[in-house]
Amino acid sequence: MVGSQRGATVALDDGQLADASELLRALGAPHRLAIVLELAEHPRCVHELVDTLGISQSLASQHLRVLRTTGLVTGARRGKETLYSLADDHIAHIARDAVTHGSEPGHRARTISDPMTEPTEEHRP
Repeated sequence: MVGSQRGATVALDDGQLADASELLRALGAPHRLAIVLELAEHPRCVHELVDTLGISQSLASQHLRVLRTTGLVTGARRGKETLYSLADDHIAHIARDAVTHGSEPGHRARTISDPMTEPTEEHRP
């Protein structure tokens, strides 16, 4: 597979594409994207994310588990709490660029149909 990076041709293997797809999938939920943007400012504990984002602790923990599993977020024990931070600056750039792109004039705000996630005939209302 071949891609383009600022005019240079770069060979990408299936593993690299799969890893990039997993990263984008992990950022694909609004709450996870919001968590990443908060962690881009500075590391936080779950209760700080709960207070800032107005979500339940169980929901925040569930999303943090996905972000940790995909290697986007790391956690370090701080007493009885875990302090979460981004694994690297690339993640913050991707999240901010996605928000910026989504806010640009002319960007299609409606969801584009994905045949892989569309309900089948038997599951349609």
